[in-house]
Formats: sequence, C-alpha cells, structure tokens
Amino acid sequence: MKNLIEVKNIKKNYGKKEAVKGISFNVQENEILGLLGPNGSGKTTTIGMLLGLLKPTSGQILINNLKLENHRIEILEMINFISPYIELPKKLTVKQNLNVYAKLYKVQNIEERIEYLSEKLRIEELLDSITGELSSGQKNRVSLAKALINEPRVLLLDEPTASLDPEVGDFVRTFLEEYKKEKKISVLLASHNMSEVTRLCKSVLMMKNGEIIDQGTPDDLITKHGRTNLEEVFLKLSRSKSEFN
Repeated sequence: MKNLIEVKNIKKNYGKKEAVKGISFNVQENEILGLLGPNGSGKTTTIGMLLGLLKPTSGQILINNLKLENHRIEILEMINFISPYIELPKKLTVKQNLNVYAKLYKVQNIEERIEYLSEKLRIEELLDSITGELSSGQKNRVSLAKALINEPRVLLLDEPTASLDPEVGDFVRTFLEEYKKEKKISVLLASHNMSEVTRLCKSVLMMKNGEIIDQGTPDDLITKHGRTNLEEVFLKLSRSKSEFN
C-alpha cells in the first residue's frame, strides 16, 4: 500500500524550546492514523507543519512522494483539514462558503461537487442558511463538506466531532469510514475521543513532550499496557511524570 504521508525526523523549535523532537511516521492510502497525546504534546504543531503553516526546524515531509518544502502549492491543492478552532465566515450562506473554498482550490464543476457533498452530508436544506446561525452539528457537517470540496488525497482532522451530540457524532464517523474506503484517502486524526479513535484508526501514535513514545493498533496498545480500553492507556500517558512504559 502506498504511503501518502511520510514524515521523516521532523523537529520544531521555538527558540530553545523543542516543541517537536524528531518524529517520524507514515500514513498509507486508505488508512486513518490516530495522533494522541495530552495538551502540549506537539500534536497541533505537527498538524501545522503538515499543512505548511509552520516550517520544520529540520526534517522532511513528503505528501504523495512530493517534498513539502519544494512543492508547497501543488501539495496544498491535494490536502484539506478540519479544526474546531477555525470557523467558516459567519455572514455568508453555506453555499457561498462552499463556493469560495471551491474557487480557492480551483475545483472544476463546482455545482456538481457541492450537490454531491450536500447529499452525502445531508446539508441540502442548509445551503441557503447563514453559516453563523447554524447549530454546532450543522456547522460540523458544513466544515466537513468544505474539507472535502477539493477531493483531497490527504485529510487532517483535529477533533472532528468535538461538542457533537452522539447521533451527529456517529453520523460523521460513519461517513468518514465510508468515504475513506471509497476514495482511498489518507487521514490523520487528532482526537481526545478514545472510542472514536478505537473505532476509526488502524494504528495510533502516542505523543508526549514532542516525542512519539509508543505506537501500535488500539488493541495492541491496550494489551501491552495492561488496560481495558484506549482511554485508560491515554490517561496513563497523560498522568505519567516520567517515561511512558
């Protein structure tokens, strides 16, 4: 299986502070990789480097075999993201927002793409609504439509179901499973929802203090650390003052 994301020994320093300390990992096509760790572990910095928003101090990032530092524009056209910390323009309608992002990504057949995503994500009735007036669940589905507007090969998800009720959260997770399988995309998922990670992710990276301190399938990590579920493994990591073992 082809690696769509290759991260090779990337570091990120802010002055003397090492935010990310030489981590390496791959994400294959048709794979969802979980990225877990407590606040301050380096997850968000890592995603920022993959998006080209932050420049690594050293190391290399390849997307679809292209070096990010040399092919930034070409790469950014094949990736997209969701973050609860970045909202769509509130005064535009849903359709206006999707049109704007489609044009930014130079999408062909914009109307067809919006129609396809609106049907898949059940937002047809929201297209003429003002984005700022939507519920959190509705905004989440619209943000997901935005993230898929350019048919990305690589999708970066930062807490994609945060603050959603169980029904909407389940709908989003089911959609992601089916879309990933259909389009064979690579997904990097950062989440504090351990049941979500267990359900969606083939493999998991555990980060702490800018380092990857463990990795494996959810079941393997649970067994290795003598816990009953992934949340207990995560709590062990978060509360440990020394090396995770």
